[in-house]
Amino acid sequence: MSTKPVLVRYTDAEVLPASGVSLLADTTATGGAVTTHRSIFRAGKEGAPPHTHSEASESFYVLSGALRVLIGDEITILEAGDFLLVPPNVTHAFEAAGETDTEVLFVLTQAKPRFGYYRLLEGVYRGETDPAELGKTQDLYDNRYAESPAWAARTSA
Repeated sequence: MSTKPVLVRYTDAEVLPASGVSLLADTTATGGAVTTHRSIFRAGKEGAPPHTHSEASESFYVLSGALRVLIGDEITILEAGDFLLVPPNVTHAFEAAGETDTEVLFVLTQAKPRFGYYRLLEGVYRGETDPAELGKTQDLYDNRYAESPAWAARTSA
């Protein structure tokens, strides 16, 4: 656990423009305490598909817009100012809801270092990395893709 404060100025954060992710502080900088990033989800674009984390709890704080979230088998909409904590082993997914962009602050606790995952994801968004590469990193980044009939059916509702 870190005993020193960690300050990351927004102007110093690494920004991954294709995926809309700004990397703030990873577990390597926080002594294993947290990894945190800010994401902007463009209106009408899919976000993260259904997945679980076996070790990490994932917190969502919606800064602006609205976020459609799968939590287990339920789908809900988070609005600006809403907070959600998803504990380990709960299937979840998310994407922008509505017609405006959505900005979310994510904090994962008990997490493995994750910035490498977001950089790999950036390569997928840019068309430079085969999406199958993400599946090969499930243990490395504690990000396991899952099936969800509820999430698959959301577009037909």
